[in-house]
Amino acid sequence: MKIKILLAALLLATANLFAALPKAGEVAPAFSGQDENGKVVSLADFAGKKTVLLYFYPKDFTGGCTKEACGFRDRMGDLQTNNVEVIGVSFDTAASHLKFIEQYHLNFTLLADTDGKIADAYDVKMPVMKMAKRVSFLIGADGKILHVTNAGDPAKHFDEMNAAIAGIKKP
Repeated sequence: MKIKILLAALLLATANLFAALPKAGEVAPAFSGQDENGKVVSLADFAGKKTVLLYFYPKDFTGGCTKEACGFRDRMGDLQTNNVEVIGVSFDTAASHLKFIEQYHLNFTLLADTDGKIADAYDVKMPVMKMAKRVSFLIGADGKILHVTNAGDPAKHFDEMNAAIAGIKKP
């Protein structure tokens, strides 16, 4: 019996090693999570209505993550003009997100992925640590991934996402 349990655990761990980030052209994994106000937000809420810029980041109040969040805040006018909804995701709690939003006057939703289910669905969980990698997904209103940015540099994220958003065909 113990051998069967060990084999099952080994198979599960091995499967996770070979998981890959969802790619452009694929259907985005569905998700639901609690926002900073305790409201449940789902990808399905935006289906047929908006493009979603789903960005994962390691931790509230850290240098790169604060720079990235403030960058999205400062670009919100352009993003809204292009019908883009920004949603940030980290392992932090809703209470931490609320403080982060208040301190930096953020104008978009942050989801508390404290159990890591959203990070797992998008394969952005850092090995060993309970944090998400800095990865962004641009998801079309049809639910398909339009672009993936997987870089540690927030400025590169902005440049790549801006180019991808500019490439979206307007109805």
